[in-house]
Amino acid sequence: MSTPFDDVVTANAAYAEKFDLSGLQAKAARGLALVTCMDSRIDPLGALGLTTGDAKILRNAGGRVTDDTLTALVLAAYLLEVDRVLVMPHTRCKMASVSSDDEVHEAIRQASGVDTRSLEFNTIADQRAALRHDLERIRHHPMLPADLAVAGAIYDVETGQVTLTDD
Repeated sequence: MSTPFDDVVTANAAYAEKFDLSGLQAKAARGLALVTCMDSRIDPLGALGLTTGDAKILRNAGGRVTDDTLTALVLAAYLLEVDRVLVMPHTRCKMASVSSDDEVHEAIRQASGVDTRSLEFNTIADQRAALRHDLERIRHHPMLPADLAVAGAIYDVETGQVTLTDD
């Protein structure tokens, strides 16, 4: 019987046959946590010269530092040997192309009839301002280590270039 997931199950079978990562530890081998967007144009490992096991990668729409992200960073900092965090949104982000959550709610309602007003989408009217805000949320979170290194960067989806910000 065919399912919408046959392609990924087949691909996983081939992957499992050659699987050689069973010895990896749960910690972030390079001490890095990366917060980035769920956009499928971003290859976070390749973009930063990382390999499997090097970093904890947290992805969501817009690469925003949400409450869930902060919870994950607390766990990563104290239990998974993360000592630095890079927040990396990207160019041409859909979340930065809309002016408000209300605009997203309305677009979804028109497309599907579904009322999503109980959800917060964290749209980004000013991507740089949002990044500065997100970096400050990490830097001033009372449960994160005071010496946690925190930086921001923008990933360019056209060139693959990562540019650190001054924020």
